[in-house]
Amino acid sequence: MRHADIERASAAPGRDASQERKTPRIFYRLAKARDGADQAEVFHHAVMQGAMAYYSQEAREAWASVLPRDGSAWVVRQALYTTLVASCDGRCVGFLELDLRRQHVESLYVWPSLARRGIGSTLLVHAERLLVEQGADRVDIAASLVLADSLESRGWRRVREEWVERGGQRLRRRILEKSLVAVET
Repeated sequence: MRHADIERASAAPGRDASQERKTPRIFYRLAKARDGADQAEVFHHAVMQGAMAYYSQEAREAWASVLPRDGSAWVVRQALYTTLVASCDGRCVGFLELDLRRQHVESLYVWPSLARRGIGSTLLVHAERLLVEQGADRVDIAASLVLADSLESRGWRRVREEWVERGGQRLRRRILEKSLVAVET
């Protein structure tokens, strides 16, 4: 898939109009500067609300304070990473930062009320396709406990578990990797 192929609607063909109104339409595309403020909010809420069952309040506050709640900082990160966005009604509701050179997913966050609906999985599919286009044979991620079990159930392999320090708090995460090479049978 080329960068131009990323944008697509998630609504399935054949749905009637009443179903379309109930199901938000999610579009996937490369990030734009205007997404920076939304990315900051998605990150903050995903950490503070979405990770509530996995990390203490102190740990989540330390984690959330590592990256500013300022859109301009996230726009700068767009220059460092290939950033894919899930958009609904013109607003970023999820994003993935990809380091193509290192074959590494730097971050993946989805608005908490939209979690577990396939948005993060779809962002990962697009990232994997971009990596394959670049000739990559694998991808890795330092996954929080929020994401790790889900990724492992989808074929990611645990490399190791580690602790990372954020603002004086220790947070557990898993280093996972996935092969992007099809296995011949």
